Amino acid sequence: MSNQEEGVLDPHGGVTDCCPRLLQSPLEEGESVELARVFKALGDPVRLRLLSMIATARGEEVCVCDLTPAFDLSQPTISHHLRLLREAGLISSERRGTWVYYRLLPEATDRLASVLTRTVRPAGAYS
Repeated sequence: MSNQEEGVLDPHGGVTDCCPRLLQSPLEEGESVELARVFKALGDPVRLRLLSMIATARGEEVCVCDLTPAFDLSQPTISHHLRLLREAGLISSERRGTWVYYRLLPEATDRLASVLTRTVRPAGAYS
């Protein structure tokens, strides 16, 4: 079975079509609102960098204490950016004592990739 037939998990645990709907047909209102929230979260350079740092962390998670020194921003500002990434469904967090650890939700980035990927048509299939 191909990836297109299987579907993919959305950030909220449901199954959605993995076909690149954005490039095949107009989005429905609810889906466009959800995707806009995710893209808005990614539209800030600090949040994009935080997501990249979390995604590439060894051990698949990273403590906020390791993220904050990489920026010339206060800890509350970093926490605000992380909250927006979490609310957009891109990362999850777990508190352990004083510290919070963050982890990428790969199904969310996989979904974005599938939304933005064009389907390759066989030669001669173009009208």
